[in-house]
Amino acid sequence: MDEEQRREQARVNRVDEEIAHQIDATEEAVAAAHKETRAVEKNYSENASINRYEVDDIAESRSELEQQRRLVSQAAENETILQHQLQTLKNLQGSPYFGRIDILDPGEKKTESLYIGTASLMNDDKTDFLVYDWRAPISGVYYNGNLGPVKYTTPAGVQSTELVKKRQFTIKNGQITNMFDTNDTVGDELLQAALGEQNDQYMHNIVATIQQEQNDIIRDIKSDLLLVQGVAGSGKTSAILQRIAYLLYHSRAELNADQIVLFSPNNLFSHYISEVLPSLGERNMRQVTLAGFLRRRFEGLKVETLFDRYEDRQVGSGDYPIADFLEGTTVMAAVRSYVHKLPVDQLQFADLTFHSQVFFSADHIREIYQALPTSLPTADRLVQLKNKLIRELQHRVRTEAKKDWVAKALDDLNVQQLHQLYGQRTIDDFKDEDEQYAYLLRKLAKRRLRVVADAIYNNYFIDFYNQYERFLRQVDLPKNISKRDWIGMITEYQDEIEYHRLKLMHTAPLMYLRDLLTGSGQNQSFQYVFIDEMQDYPLAMLVYLRHAFPRAKFTVLGDSEQALFKPLQLPQAMLVELSTALDAQRPNLITLNRSYRSTKEITDFAKALLPDGDQVISFTRHGDKPQLKIRYDQAAYDQALLGSVAELRQKYDTVAVLTKNLAQAQSVYRFLHQQSVSDLHLLHACDSELPTGVLVLPIYLAKGLEFDAVVATDVSENNLANVDAVGMVYTMATRAMHRLTLLSKGAVSSAINAVASRHLVIDHELADK
Repeated sequence: MDEEQRREQARVNRVDEEIAHQIDATEEAVAAAHKETRAVEKNYSENASINRYEVDDIAESRSELEQQRRLVSQAAENETILQHQLQTLKNLQGSPYFGRIDILDPGEKKTESLYIGTASLMNDDKTDFLVYDWRAPISGVYYNGNLGPVKYTTPAGVQSTELVKKRQFTIKNGQITNMFDTNDTVGDELLQAALGEQNDQYMHNIVATIQQEQNDIIRDIKSDLLLVQGVAGSGKTSAILQRIAYLLYHSRAELNADQIVLFSPNNLFSHYISEVLPSLGERNMRQVTLAGFLRRRFEGLKVETLFDRYEDRQVGSGDYPIADFLEGTTVMAAVRSYVHKLPVDQLQFADLTFHSQVFFSADHIREIYQALPTSLPTADRLVQLKNKLIRELQHRVRTEAKKDWVAKALDDLNVQQLHQLYGQRTIDDFKDEDEQYAYLLRKLAKRRLRVVADAIYNNYFIDFYNQYERFLRQVDLPKNISKRDWIGMITEYQDEIEYHRLKLMHTAPLMYLRDLLTGSGQNQSFQYVFIDEMQDYPLAMLVYLRHAFPRAKFTVLGDSEQALFKPLQLPQAMLVELSTALDAQRPNLITLNRSYRSTKEITDFAKALLPDGDQVISFTRHGDKPQLKIRYDQAAYDQALLGSVAELRQKYDTVAVLTKNLAQAQSVYRFLHQQSVSDLHLLHACDSELPTGVLVLPIYLAKGLEFDAVVATDVSENNLANVDAVGMVYTMATRAMHRLTLLSKGAVSSAINAVASRHLVIDHELADK
């Protein structure tokens, strides 16, 4: 170890000692705060009652309760803040920083050394920064600056300085294992070490290895639409997660994690990325899959998912003009026009029922609606209609309270239920038993009729499914759709609704129609919406999400080459289309062409599959060439599969066996299970954890994920005949970090062209003659 590294190690030791000291002090503070919180809560629970017998004491009693509530809230908040500080210190322990910059400000004679880590750390008396947070304005110099004069943005404006030195560290368990000076953002040596590690169950933060183009994504606070087009393994998802952490840091006073939502491709991916933000000291943003979002918007219906449709289409004709029309922007504009021009007598009302009896008839509801001022927009008229129905319901409560069913229901209540019915009143509050009994009857009737109030609140008095059908019958069709096919689709839609099912292609226009009619469905609180694997989303769905989150800035990311669910699209064309659809005023496109996930050998094979693959840049981390094993009978193919899995499993913790669809995944799993392969898992769309071992899954569940080694099953011409073979093989190949094996049962798919074949080691067993 040279003298310079000895000095740096001595500093690491001092900082780690300071962290340990602060951890001890913070743990004591957390324990004391926890004790205080429990004491305040106990005091509150013991005194949480109002004197209801002495009228003069009621106001004073309530004031004391409110004061107690505030004390409980403050104590809990103080404990939470201390716990957060403790976790941040523990995250820094053993690896307090990863970078150093030496800067010389204008007019200064002496350089200043700043150390960059995942969080800020000050010395015990708060007079000096030992570590600067990677998101701090000055830290931008580390990621974007080359040696010499540099500028960086601060809340006070653009500042200038001179970057004299940029040093990078790898520090593990308090020891410097690697250290070098560089003029680059992150030197290849550091990247090589980070990328060469085996994969585990969770994605890691990349703050120590952020590249300049990734940093541009992370620190963009101006764009209202940021489109990130990145090749497989380019770190686009990692950059987006660091972007969320940066936004939370940058706008701490105005933004919290609950105001950010990320649409993930599947539950496995949601689990995989779940530790990135906590490792940076931030709470996770909200996460939802498209299937989960639609499930909540269509409670009671089984909504087709992207995965369901993908599986179904593999046995179909491949010609889907109706779905393309219903999932485009034209139909969304048609919905807007239809709602705007909808005549009063064309709104489809439905009966509201109670105890299987009509409570408010559709005709009665229509009469109230038609009596309202026609000058009002539909949504405003429906609000007034709801208010009138609620008032009628309140009157009906008094009527229903006198009926036999309420008296019988009251007699059936036990003592505890009766006590709950009294609420804040007591027996002494009534002048006689008749008044008391009448009160309980009204309370019970109101409680039981709450289902009707909920139905009114949720607009169940409108038959949206019938209304949507009427929209479909009058919409102008494009020339490539025949009237006969359209009527057939409407008949199928009616049948599906009858059985509480809904095709994916109807979801966006149907939700849009429902929201525009009622003036509901929008969430004003979200400030940022992130959409991963954006190339899989119908454009109509993106239009709807723009409507659903009207105040949010959108960040959408994807790889057009991995468009398993629809045809690929060039990034620039995608930006123009999305900017229009999402009504973006400040759109920005950032393209990531360098692939970091896989070895150079795997990436060179994958990019050779693509017509524009020369734009993909391979990172220089070397490994074995991918293997292609061609077998011509089932027994030989099975043996090749078993042998490949066994060989890779000896070396790697996680081996993914990827298939075209779920049926093939189930077949492969049964075979490997029969062969007693250990630590074997079959993954489904509903799974939310990513185990280690041998994982068998259809390719669409692997999107966004990475594995130590991959076995791509049956890349034969016959098996990939009904899919986009290039996209399929490319997506399978780019899931592998270190090793890739492809298997073919018979002649290999033409997707693996002559150029790509030159990047393979081919094990070709000749067919028996």
